[in-house]
Amino acid sequence: MSFQAYLDNIETKTGLTPRQFIELAHERGFDETTKSAPIVAWLKVDYGLGQGHAMALVHVITKGPQISTKHVGTDGTHSDRTDTLWLDGKATNPNP
Repeated sequence: MSFQAYLDNIETKTGLTPRQFIELAHERGFDETTKSAPIVAWLKVDYGLGQGHAMALVHVITKGPQISTKHVGTDGTHSDRTDTLWLDGKATNPNP
């Protein structure tokens, strides 16, 4: 599954976009300096997310939308179309 697909699946499950999760995280005091464990615990308890999906959100909360180009444009199952994740909802993604 691509990184973007993880984020899209989270939106399907929770009804919240990655951008909304970033805002909620900041309201809780989480930012780029926060370790992953407290963010993962919050996402698991409050939203029922599994480890992999929670870690995808940890990335965007602590590092922003940029990802490695390692899988961009590859034929593998983890291939993403771009090295910038879309955070504003799957329905508005210009790179579906």
